[in-house]
Amino acid sequence: MTDRQKTRVLFLCTHNSARSQMAEGLLRAMYGKDYDAFSAGVIATSVDPRAILVMKEIGIDISGQRSKASSEFGDAIFDLAVTVCDRARQACPICSTSLDLPSSLPKAREVIHRSFEDPAEAVGSEEEQLLAFRRVRDEIADWIAQKFRR
Repeated sequence: MTDRQKTRVLFLCTHNSARSQMAEGLLRAMYGKDYDAFSAGVIATSVDPRAILVMKEIGIDISGQRSKASSEFGDAIFDLAVTVCDRARQACPICSTSLDLPSSLPKAREVIHRSFEDPAEAVGSEEEQLLAFRRVRDEIADWIAQKFRR
């Protein structure tokens, strides 16, 4: 690592099962020398196996990641919080622009919103569901490439 500190980014979603997990893995793989990536949900569930599979297809292993509630980060302060779904934007207390939140909640110096379709809601065959996960994965990767490239 260089003399400058890495930018800490928290991706937030409703269940921390797909979109935020893929975003965490993508940012870490694409720009890990500049960013520390984390993810959390309003409610923790589990990492969707389809998200793990489509990330593995592009050489990124997120199988060691786990679903976390935002409260697990306690009073940590992130440089940036990104809500990746509309429900998280509405429900997550970190989305307040104030750093005067209760000390048991994580905070962010900047909060942005970039909603992605929930691939877990895809219906159809297994292949059709995987296509939805791949599409969202690629949309997130494209957005990260534009937003975080230094």
